[in-house]
Amino acid sequence: ETFEMLIRLAENYTNTLFCNAYRNMAAEATVHVQEFFTDVGLFLFGTDVSTEESVNRFFDTLFPVVYNHVIDPGPTDISLEYAECLRAARRDIRPFGNIPKKAIGQMGRSLLPSRAFLQALNLGIEVINTTDHPRFSRDCSRALLRMQYCPHCQGLTLSKPCMGYCLNILRGCLAGVAEVDPHWQGYIQSLEELSGALSGAHGIEHVLLNFHSLVHDALVQARINGPELSEQVIKICGPPLRMPKQSPGCSFDQNKDKQGLKMFSRDSEKTLANRRKEFFSHLRLHRAFFGGLADRLCGNELAAADGLPCWDGEAVVRSYTHRVVGSGIKAQSANPEVKVKGTDPVISQIIDKLKHVIQV
Repeated sequence: ETFEMLIRLAENYTNTLFCNAYRNMAAEATVHVQEFFTDVGLFLFGTDVSTEESVNRFFDTLFPVVYNHVIDPGPTDISLEYAECLRAARRDIRPFGNIPKKAIGQMGRSLLPSRAFLQALNLGIEVINTTDHPRFSRDCSRALLRMQYCPHCQGLTLSKPCMGYCLNILRGCLAGVAEVDPHWQGYIQSLEELSGALSGAHGIEHVLLNFHSLVHDALVQARINGPELSEQVIKICGPPLRMPKQSPGCSFDQNKDKQGLKMFSRDSEKTLANRRKEFFSHLRLHRAFFGGLADRLCGNELAAADGLPCWDGEAVVRSYTHRVVGSGIKAQSANPEVKVKGTDPVISQIIDKLKHVIQV
């Protein structure tokens, strides 16, 4: 939602530029501005769109409008055929100098990391949702039943399982989930590293919200070089073919997003950079979430405190005497309470996805 708001604000800034400084061509330009920012959104949210082609198409379609209203304005509009010739010739004539090339560089550098960031967030949600509902084996279900409810059959309703006993059962049941841990830690580290590419002068917030100033520079350049550009155009497309004027005035509602503009003001707590910072401060707390899950569950009042009598699966004892195994699949071969056969294919799949997104 924050990225969508950012795109909408950038689009509105650009439309406002035309409304304020180039009112006579604002209505025509608004269509091309909208197309461009639709492409930006499509790319950002995962569609296979070329940012270079989107920027070029924007300046290609803008050129006939600028020619008609700024470079060679007349009492009538240029014909559609003539506009098409101008559009096709824009890259050769270069009316906007190196501004389109500059825009391509900025968009590429800022949009690609942002797109990867959003894809990674979606995967993070998938990892959490998948591990929220682990499929327990029959052996694990029996072990949990023995740990939690068997003492009740003997009237021992207040006795808690021994810490070592609890750890063996939960580490066995959550062995597959624990395998996610190193990849989850790598994922969070990669996200944080990627976050650096989203801030500063190359960050998406700066680039999108300043796109209108690039457009302004491009228009100024075209106006300054007007006579020279007219000569080039006549060489390629011939003298202008005109038809009755149809250009309406500015129809863009500049007040529509006042709330949004406030949201993204520089001192606002809700800028993208601040929201990201807050997000990572929360995420860091859960860096070792999957590896320490069994320990946290047992330590969080599920098992008896050290030194107290506890249930070991058969009776209430002073202490648990079996070996306590570590976390993860490999450690479970020595687990005296639960037999673990291997990683669940669903868990293997999300581990592969985490490896892939870390590479991306």
